[in-house]
Amino acid sequence: MSASGGTSAGGGAAGTRGAGRSEDAGCIGGASPADARASRAGPAGGPSPTVPQPPVDIADLVRVRARNPEAIGEAAARRRRRPLLNDTGRLLIVAADHPARGALAVGDRELAMADRADLLGRLCLALSRPGVDGVLATADILDDLLLLGALENKVVMGSMNRGGLRGARFELDDRFTGYRPEDIDRLGFDAGKLLLRLDYTDPGSLTTLESAARAVDAMAARRLPVFVEPFISRRTPAGALVNDLSAEAVTRSIAIASGLGGSSAYTWLKVPVTEDPRDMARVLAASTLPAVLLGGDIGDAPADRRAAHEKWRGALHLPTVRGLVAGRSLLYPADGDVAAAVDTATALLREAA
Repeated sequence: MSASGGTSAGGGAAGTRGAGRSEDAGCIGGASPADARASRAGPAGGPSPTVPQPPVDIADLVRVRARNPEAIGEAAARRRRRPLLNDTGRLLIVAADHPARGALAVGDRELAMADRADLLGRLCLALSRPGVDGVLATADILDDLLLLGALENKVVMGSMNRGGLRGARFELDDRFTGYRPEDIDRLGFDAGKLLLRLDYTDPGSLTTLESAARAVDAMAARRLPVFVEPFISRRTPAGALVNDLSAEAVTRSIAIASGLGGSSAYTWLKVPVTEDPRDMARVLAASTLPAVLLGGDIGDAPADRRAAHEKWRGALHLPTVRGLVAGRSLLYPADGDVAAAVDTATALLREAA
């Protein structure tokens, strides 16, 4: 199967041939991914004019899911893996686990991530760009990408706790409704990610903290990396949940996350840039665990995007920072140019290498 629907999904494993046809991500129909990347590159391999995203044949995916659901597991078993870190020691991961928490908005576009064919096309394009190491998502999305052949030689990170639905009264109850450690191990995926939001006034945060620690234990027992995304959070008088990005709060969240479980050997941190990016050096001094930056929703205005890139640039040079995990800012840039947004992030990582 290709993103353009060129392979029939009429039965057996025919619908999953894309999963084993290339040594790179195989979403792009027609030319090989390597050829597609070369044709898109600008001078000296730099960013090119807007690159159209590949179409995704949803009917083809649905036929495979309905007639041959085992094809997903078969594609996972055949998938070619790679080390978590390549020779550069840096990671660029595209995140797409937001929909499972009901978080579909990007900027003022409330349902931006609601069109699954569009999201898959954007992911296929992002994964085909040079320097993109992998993807973070929930099972529904990763299963589709397996069938599309998009995960060859990519780091695949399973999102573990999506129970804290955006805007719900129970939003801080981040239960483990996604991948379990045993699922990540069984499927041959490379890492897991968990969200840890703590409100000191909410007794339920203790349950979240304990369940996160047990997940860290289970991942460490399987020698699988787990990326912990910690926040100190609070409710506004109107009831909205906000994350505190002050230097003190982010430092405290890092200290708490670093101490989870019986071993920190396989724990990574996924951290936001503080309100004042100049605070990042002393904030990250709170732990020796390797960290990746959280991209977040950086806004649609060109000035906001430039400011976010400068924040990333400064923090990427810090000694514990090993990369960037970004989703909406790369997949849904205001100008629609996914390739250019991804290439900009890749260039920032190259600068810091």
